[in-house]
Amino acid sequence: MHHPARTTRRSFLQTVALAGGAFALNRLPCPAAGPAGAPALPSAPPPGRYPPDAISDFSRRLRPVGRALETEDYYVWCNSPIYDEAGRVHVYYSRWPARHGMSGWISKCEIAHAVADSPEAPFEFQSVVLAPRPGHFDATTCHNPTIHRFDGKYYLYYMGTSDGRLASKRIGFAVAASPFGPWTRCDEPLLQPGPSGAWDDLCNTNPAVLRHPDGNYWLYYKGINRDEYFNAPKSERIKGNRRYGLAMAEQPEGPFIKYTGNPVIDFSRIEKNMQLEDAFLWLEDGRFKLICRDMGFYDHFAGLLLESADGVHFSHPRIAYYGADAYALNEPPAPRHLSRYGRFERPQLLLKNGRPDYLFTAAQGGKYMTASSFIFKITPP
Repeated sequence: MHHPARTTRRSFLQTVALAGGAFALNRLPCPAAGPAGAPALPSAPPPGRYPPDAISDFSRRLRPVGRALETEDYYVWCNSPIYDEAGRVHVYYSRWPARHGMSGWISKCEIAHAVADSPEAPFEFQSVVLAPRPGHFDATTCHNPTIHRFDGKYYLYYMGTSDGRLASKRIGFAVAASPFGPWTRCDEPLLQPGPSGAWDDLCNTNPAVLRHPDGNYWLYYKGINRDEYFNAPKSERIKGNRRYGLAMAEQPEGPFIKYTGNPVIDFSRIEKNMQLEDAFLWLEDGRFKLICRDMGFYDHFAGLLLESADGVHFSHPRIAYYGADAYALNEPPAPRHLSRYGRFERPQLLLKNGRPDYLFTAAQGGKYMTASSFIFKITPP
């Protein structure tokens, strides 16, 4: 793979659209103290791993807090937080029985709800919010939750599968007047795959939603082309190419209409099999900002940060966060059964007054050597 800091790549990117009980928080020992005894900020990335101008200010503001939602006999993934009107933190997260292994997410997953008095306090399990529904698009799994509040209602967007296979992944939502529910689910998915041969003709998944300044609702989603996935050469590290598209609606429940210029982010234009996933978007200081998991632009451990003036044409990606080896976490060696150990996936932001307050991610490992939430404090600029 060519190094992403080369002039040819950068010039390309700058001119073309990248078309049961309380969960104890595992606090981390701080390696050193910052000003006035404050917890230390993360250590610098290993020398030479990333170009100096690729490091974002956002990445320098992260302070590791620790693991949360460690649950015996379960894998925990995709944790999406939100403050309620009283200042408590609600998190909606994916979980599935540990006996199914890491791959259980696609066919055995449900979405649960936990609450804490603050992001660094223990989370108390409340209930299973969304479980698979036989006969629906989410018959076998409910995964990828992302929670939002619009006009006093809570909207929980997610992905479901109908047969436990990648090709049946579809995006849906549930809505409630209270973060405790009850939740009313849509019966049909918000989007369908594109026509045969389209960039998204296999599936759509990984929803990211925001309200545009014009009052409409923008849904960003990951799509995969069927032929690129099922006929991928054995030399490719990852089957297929994951791109991001955009759909728009006048209401948060849709109907959503796909943007005609999709995909809006396509790293495979730069190098085949270079891709991204797990996007979360927000508006800050008049700009669209996107945080996601890197899948080959720099490596497969970092998170990426992209910006846009219009929500369609995005900037050169910079590093949003590093892999676990860049932080003094004192984690044990990687066990053989956890192939994603050491990286943070599914980044979701806890926003406070519209600005990032905490970063919630998913990480393999933890007390039960399955997977759990991993939280970072985002210090003020």
